[in-house]
Amino acid sequence: MASDATKGLAWKATALAAGAVSAFLTRKLLRGGWSLLKGGAPPSNPAARSTTWREALTWAAASGVALGVTRVVAQGGAAAAWRAKTGDDPPGLESVS
Repeated sequence: MASDATKGLAWKATALAAGAVSAFLTRKLLRGGWSLLKGGAPPSNPAARSTTWREALTWAAASGVALGVTRVVAQGGAAAAWRAKTGDDPPGLESVS
């Protein structure tokens, strides 16, 4: 049986990988959706003269909500996969209720 330190490290790597993949895919989808709806790239610099306040705030809100929701889904999925594989809650999540 693996030690608690090994389990903790394995869980951190699993959660990190799930978060990184989900963030990457979410950013790709956001950029593609913006391009499809607006016909151009999303604003990369809100201080640029070519970026309106409306564009900057819309992009910030859409990005924040999408990445936040994706993070919750990715962490929940990683925890479910961990439980399916090990039969136990991920280290540090057992006490969360």
